Amino acid sequence: MNNDASLGFGHFIAQSDVVGKTLLVILVLMSVASWSIIFIKGIVLQLSKRRSTRFLDFFWNATSLDAVAHEIATHGARDPFSHLASHAMHAQAHHARYGAAKLEEAGSSGEFVTRTIKKVLDEETTRLENGLTVLATVGATAPFVGLFGTVWGVYHALVAIGMSGSGTLDKVAGPVGEALIMTGVGLAVAIPAVVAYNWLTRANRVILSRLDAFAYEIHTFVAMGQTLAGAGASTGTGSAGSPTASAAKPVAISAARA
Repeated sequence: MNNDASLGFGHFIAQSDVVGKTLLVILVLMSVASWSIIFIKGIVLQLSKRRSTRFLDFFWNATSLDAVAHEIATHGARDPFSHLASHAMHAQAHHARYGAAKLEEAGSSGEFVTRTIKKVLDEETTRLENGLTVLATVGATAPFVGLFGTVWGVYHALVAIGMSGSGTLDKVAGPVGEALIMTGVGLAVAIPAVVAYNWLTRANRVILSRLDAFAYEIHTFVAMGQTLAGAGASTGTGSAGSPTASAAKPVAISAARA
């Protein structure tokens, strides 16, 4: 009776060799890494959404790009949209003042702004996708790490039982059942990582889609020299939440990424 009471995960770990304990440490490290990324990315994502909403509300209600530039200079570019707007306006002002002084500034002002917008979009894509590789790796490999731990534990349990000469069910079930816990640990590590990966991938895709659309707007205002009122009238844009020239956006966005 006392022997049955001593069975469990703690007993399994105590009886494990270096391989079994190493596999458990790997699973623990995977879990810590994935949960750290989940919490950090989740907090950053929520803050970015709030700041982006506030900036877009200000942008579409601003009287001029100078007011937008002053707002960014005062509070800083703390979200993807203000970051994109800041770099686009700075690129236009820099090219207008100094011209094509270097090879990276070659071409017209519109072409230089287009390359700057593309560079910022690539930077934001890289930043948003940072850490997702770890979640994908944990989600794909943790179950197999746990399964390997189970196989290793079952093997040693059966060897110990064979050496003891007692092969009854009550002697086999305990050690084998303990070894199966490693599979459960592997799944417990993998499932949150997979769910978080899908959630963050979807959220990033939405943000990048909105950023692509905003890239069209800022390219129109800055590179083409249109005033805010004139561009808004030509595209039918009135606010941050309204659909903006749905037919023209894809063409302009692809031009900005060319």
